[in-house]
Amino acid sequence: MKLYELQPAPGAKKAPKRKGRGHATGNGKTAGRGHKGQNARSGGGVRVGFEGGQMPLYRRMPKRGFNNKKFAKVYAEVNVADLNVFDNGTVVTGELLKEKGIIKKLYDGVAVLGNGEINKNLTVQAARFTKTASQKIEAAGGKVEVV
Repeated sequence: MKLYELQPAPGAKKAPKRKGRGHATGNGKTAGRGHKGQNARSGGGVRVGFEGGQMPLYRRMPKRGFNNKKFAKVYAEVNVADLNVFDNGTVVTGELLKEKGIIKKLYDGVAVLGNGEINKNLTVQAARFTKTASQKIEAAGGKVEVV
């Protein structure tokens, strides 16, 4: 079989319903839109959430409470395994990680996560460390410094 011989199974492709093509099709004249009214018009219809002038649900619901999303701290996350690119004895800072291309942006600081293994003794300076990350860094002979 050649690539140009491929074709869909018989009956798999169905012709689209062509609307507004005379009475014989059963889809002529109003083309299934009914008579007049907003939805019969071109460009007709209502926006998402519109309930015919009734106060929509999203406006009836009370908006209360506090959401921290606006004020939440965002950290650049780095896995322990990513730190193996540095030489032994290096002091790893956020700027150095950005220079090496491990993180794109510093945000509110660096968070070191415990995924993977580390086999270099490094001094890592970051805003946050997970328990496993700090254990792995110290087990490899390195130091953890919270900045």
